[in-house]
Amino acid sequence: MFEPTIKDIAKICGVGVSTVSRAINNHPDINPETKAMILETIKEYGYVPNNSARNLKRVDAKAIAVLVKGITNPFFSNMIKVIEEECKRKKYSMELQHIETDEDEVEVAQKVVKEKRLRGIIFLGGRFSHSEDKLKKLNVPFVFSTAGSVPENISKHHYSSIGVDDRKEAAKVIDYLIGLGHTKIALIATETEAKSIGQLRMQGYFDSLSKHGIPVNYRLIYQTREDIDHFSMENGYQTTQRLIASGEPFTAVFAMSDTLAIGASRALTEAGLKIPDDVSLVGYDGIEIGDYITPRLTTIRQPIEEMAKATTKLLFDIIAGKKEHQHLAYDAELLEKESTKPLEG
Repeated sequence: MFEPTIKDIAKICGVGVSTVSRAINNHPDINPETKAMILETIKEYGYVPNNSARNLKRVDAKAIAVLVKGITNPFFSNMIKVIEEECKRKKYSMELQHIETDEDEVEVAQKVVKEKRLRGIIFLGGRFSHSEDKLKKLNVPFVFSTAGSVPENISKHHYSSIGVDDRKEAAKVIDYLIGLGHTKIALIATETEAKSIGQLRMQGYFDSLSKHGIPVNYRLIYQTREDIDHFSMENGYQTTQRLIASGEPFTAVFAMSDTLAIGASRALTEAGLKIPDDVSLVGYDGIEIGDYITPRLTTIRQPIEEMAKATTKLLFDIIAGKKEHQHLAYDAELLEKESTKPLEG
């Protein structure tokens, strides 16, 4: 697979190596049009400058990277802990890289692979809308774990995936609430762009309402704020405040993560609503903190440890040539606790 050097970029652009270097290092002594052309070529061919001569000697380094979106979410923190333990057991080092919401995962991955001389990558969370050609430039095996859907135009032979069926599990939540007699179910939604986890969970919400013949009330769907962490308790708190202020009646709330649900719990309580007497509340993920709020949070528990171990084992097996890429789906479990009850009357 073609992995361009600085000499290749210079040849493609018809300039000298020193000119490419000046463009990369943002040197003022270069024509702006030439600089733009060079940077565009670098992006097109996936060239990543390697600024560490020491790393050039680390071709055999046993290291993988974990690239995560939403690193403040305790769900990912728990997964990262297990992955790190599995890496140590295999005598691998783990490079942890936080990806901002507006960053391009693949471009970050290309840079990390080149600079750290990695053997493989785990992508945690986020969503993927990149082309197959762009993903091929990574040149190392990678696994999508607990991420949204991957575009159908990418061959499943080029990557692995591990997670739960978010659409099915979200529908399970709404089925459960409807079974308790709730029909006015509010949704605290986040990251509902195409192929995202948020969109899949929203589709599950729609699926269940449709199955039970309940019209969708879009006045009960509230999107979290874009300018603060999408899955934070603060976002759940502020978004639920907006829901309450709207005056639209509801008897249950489904938040797309436990952290959002915990924030929602605070907003509901401050508004004088008792959980679950006035409003039932359900989260998603099954993180430990849900057992330490009052009332204890009803939620969908994802098998965090099992998925984290499977993710690392699969990546190590692919690196060692023992397995081809695989796609593993796990069932989640609805944990009925203290924040939900049947609707009275």
